[in-house]
Amino acid sequence: MGLRKKNKSPPVLSHEFVIQNHADAVSCLALGLLLGLMFEVTARYAIMFITIQYNVTYTTDDRPEPIHFYEGGPKDMATIFFYMLIAIILHAVIQEYILDKINRRLHLSKTKHSKFNESGQLAFFYLFSFVWGASILSAEEFTTNPTLLWKDYPHSRMFFQVKFFYICQIAYWLHALPELYFQKIRKEDIPRQLYYICLYIVHISGAYILNLHRLGLILLVPHYLVELIFHASRLFYFSDENKQKGFTLWALLFVMARLLTLTLSVLTFGFGLARAENPGFSIAEGNFNILTIRIGCLAAICLTQAWMMWKFINFQLKKWREHVQNQIPKKKAINTKSKPAKKEPSRSNFVNGAVKFEEGTSPRKRKSKVL
Repeated sequence: MGLRKKNKSPPVLSHEFVIQNHADAVSCLALGLLLGLMFEVTARYAIMFITIQYNVTYTTDDRPEPIHFYEGGPKDMATIFFYMLIAIILHAVIQEYILDKINRRLHLSKTKHSKFNESGQLAFFYLFSFVWGASILSAEEFTTNPTLLWKDYPHSRMFFQVKFFYICQIAYWLHALPELYFQKIRKEDIPRQLYYICLYIVHISGAYILNLHRLGLILLVPHYLVELIFHASRLFYFSDENKQKGFTLWALLFVMARLLTLTLSVLTFGFGLARAENPGFSIAEGNFNILTIRIGCLAAICLTQAWMMWKFINFQLKKWREHVQNQIPKKKAINTKSKPAKKEPSRSNFVNGAVKFEEGTSPRKRKSKVL
């Protein structure tokens, strides 16, 4: 008898295995760029990816020590690409060693599992960005004097911390695009995530390219605080559905952040830059203070804030409707409870208008005893 070969099905790759393979490939690429610094031929190209470019040194009469500033340029794309790879690696590390371990303990459904991973990743990023951005703002003067947001524009010179902050911000949101494939996001959630990822990329890149990093920084920090509270509240809600107090705090701060964003944007584009001393358009000088760009930037910010408020109102209405629907069955259950009615004889016990008793008893009246 001939032996038949059994058809073996191909091994199924798990979610963690796919993430690990992508993380390993990206790690090798990032390591290759770092090893490129060891060789003289490749060092000049590798350093363009790793270090911050366009360093400018100034000396003044007041300070004998030179002051180091940084400017923007096309070589920043290489630096953004390198730190995008670093963000992919950190994303995989947080997912595997922190979020996956928590998920195993909570035993969440597939829908909650995806939302938990999303909120977990964003909570780490918002916390890190908020602390970093707040430390930068604490050393800046325009937090106490809003006129510095448009005074002496263009603000083409940046300190190292400011430029590195923007490089990391753009790199993180760019890395979120391939993560939609790496994390096997459901098709229903992809459009929603694409919306806010693209909005972050456009607004942060616009503030960096148009030399509006002061306005962008002072708007990002409170926005990141609000988003941090929301995703932290979401994580607590998944662990215990009774913990919903964080959403109330988020709702209040969300409205305040939208008002702050609109107020500072109208002041900067509508009044400050419109009355600046050096209006004009010059790519070499980094001056983009013309009416078309000001109107475009203000319209983009206002439309984005209006869209966010519309989503916020719909979210609150949905929660309110769910709360009302949960209360209605309870009221009906209370109203239906009444006293039990007295039992009446059934129709089958009536014969020719007289009551027919069971067990052969007659309906005749008992004779009274003679005393």
